[in-house]
Amino acid sequence: MLRERLDGVARIVGEVRTMLPDIRAALRARLEAKLAELAQAADPGRLEQELVLQLSRIDVDEELDRLDAHVSEARRILTLDEPVGRRLDFLMQEFNREANTLASKSVDPRATRAAVDLKVLIEQMREQVQNLE
Repeated sequence: MLRERLDGVARIVGEVRTMLPDIRAALRARLEAKLAELAQAADPGRLEQELVLQLSRIDVDEELDRLDAHVSEARRILTLDEPVGRRLDFLMQEFNREANTLASKSVDPRATRAAVDLKVLIEQMREQVQNLE
């Protein structure tokens, strides 16, 4: 069951990665549309600065990288021939932290749904991990 949920987490992370170019392009289009509404023409350099600022606020690459790393670490832990419950319980907290950050940075409903889906899988794993030594 844990391995299946880990596969689900990895799948969702991959899906979010494929969405990112579209999300960034949509953010740029929204920013350009807002600037077009202004009476004055915007300085192209200023537009680029604003876009970089907005993109940095929603950048989730690190969170996705950490989620991938957590999936790998969980899979490694499951191969150990020793009690792994506490280690996995701690790792579930880390999974949750990244999913929460992903949700808080989301500016796209698809990414928000993905974050919620991740949280569901993580909670299901956490419940199972509670039963391990």
